[in-house]
Amino acid sequence: MASTTSFLPNTDAGLLAWSLNFKTLITSAPTTYGLTASLATAYGTLHDSYATALAAADPAIRTKTAVANKNSARTALKNNARLLNDLVQGTASVTDGQKLELGLTVRATPTPIPPPSSAPGLDVLSVSGWTVKIKLHDSDSTAKRGRPAGVIGAAVFSFVGAEAPTDIAAWRFEGNTGRTKLDVAFPDTLAPGAKVWLTAFWFNGRKQSGPACAPVSTNLQGGSVSMAA
Repeated sequence: MASTTSFLPNTDAGLLAWSLNFKTLITSAPTTYGLTASLATAYGTLHDSYATALAAADPAIRTKTAVANKNSARTALKNNARLLNDLVQGTASVTDGQKLELGLTVRATPTPIPPPSSAPGLDVLSVSGWTVKIKLHDSDSTAKRGRPAGVIGAAVFSFVGAEAPTDIAAWRFEGNTGRTKLDVAFPDTLAPGAKVWLTAFWFNGRKQSGPACAPVSTNLQGGSVSMAA
């Protein structure tokens, strides 16, 4: 995104020309640009002071005092221009075309990141006792990479039973995670061999979620360790 102050020319002559156009437009119709007549008048005074000080600092006649006065007037003008720029930029009714007429920068509008469109891939890496280690990955990537673009994390759910329920409300919420490898711990009161299920969905920075992946099952091993195939 461009700097909000990049609209100001670097040279004295360039700044004077830019400022004259800016002053002329905001003075003729201040409210059109989200300003008031008093703000436009105050800016016009600063512009005139700068123009006078710049003329007095002409190389053929300038003195150290004249240069210092010019620099002071330029700083005051630029500071006020930045303030008015913020007011114009913050006025919703001011169009991009009007901003360009004033010589201001048209700020880029960020593109909203949409909700995830696909479900994560979920792999069971190992089962140790009552803990299942899983890996989440981009299901659209053949390399099984991590999170897709625009995704900041996943919500993980578990279920214990012979068949996975179709209603997500019947699942146990294990939490949100920004990691792609994590352990899901089940109660150690479950019998070895108990069938458990896991599912997850991605979410973006606005906490908008995508579809849940197809449930993946495994069996708890109690006190032993089982590695996924």
